[in-house]
Amino acid sequence: MLLSHLPLSSYRAIQTAITRPALQNTSLRSFQTNALKLDSIKPLLLDKSDGFGFARHNPLPSKPRKVGVTEMRGPYYSAMGPRYLADVLDTAGHYVDGLKFAGGSFSLIPELKLREMIDLAHQHDVYVSTGGWAEHLLTHTDAPVVIEKYLRKCKSLGFDVIEISSGFLSIPPDDWLRLVDKVHSHGLKAKPELGIQFGAGGDTATEDLASIDTSDPSKLVNLGKRFLNAGVERLMIESEGITENVKSWRTDVVSTIMKELPPEKVMFEAADPEVFNWYVREFGVDVNVFVDHSQVFQLACLRHGIWGKTDTFGKIVSFRE
Repeated sequence: MLLSHLPLSSYRAIQTAITRPALQNTSLRSFQTNALKLDSIKPLLLDKSDGFGFARHNPLPSKPRKVGVTEMRGPYYSAMGPRYLADVLDTAGHYVDGLKFAGGSFSLIPELKLREMIDLAHQHDVYVSTGGWAEHLLTHTDAPVVIEKYLRKCKSLGFDVIEISSGFLSIPPDDWLRLVDKVHSHGLKAKPELGIQFGAGGDTATEDLASIDTSDPSKLVNLGKRFLNAGVERLMIESEGITENVKSWRTDVVSTIMKELPPEKVMFEAADPEVFNWYVREFGVDVNVFVDHSQVFQLACLRHGIWGKTDTFGKIVSFRE
């Protein structure tokens, strides 16, 4: 019997039985995974013999990618479980590099279902990241103990990356760096989230954010350099204060970041088609961005140069030999 004709429960059981041994390797992962991959079937656009490979398109790096990375948001604004995620990754997994459980959304999911979702991501060579929930845990009176328990549990669940944000907190840079070292000591990758807007990260109204001054971009850049020197592989740039919840975009901040920090080490929050369209138009197909899972195909069309908006349709190109 073909696998496609099996009941969903049986298919999932077979997937779990096949992949479980590979997923028990808890050695240090990069922003990638070494699990059994289901991402080997080419999209039609890349099939020159029987697909649409005859159409002009920009070639994209193969996984694991260092540039042109797409991290997608999982459950948060909409519910997502294993079946929903499987559909997304079965169709768009070729273009997804990372899966992020925004905020503390992963803490609301039953453990067996969460493990199934993390396993699914790894099968598609997709790393799995927490959201910035550590920011909530830092408010506990016994924060060191709580953070230790958090990291141990995340490691046991199969997470690869721990996001560390401070949009709502004021924390000394040296303490932030100690937290990065703590994450790394557990065989996980730290992903600091940097921004210029205090109070960012929780859908705060534009009017409320406007009453709080933004910080100088040099602070972000200097802290970013310290993180990279501490072994951080990639920095997440918070969109609020730059392209989100602002009256006019701070493109000057983006230019400063791209000038002062290695572009391949930076990822921009861009979960708005107008925003990621601008990033690709301004910086090319290799810019790393974070988008919603509903936007993965739109972004992939833009990177490949096969579709776009008025200012990008037919205008996104690359030169690769």
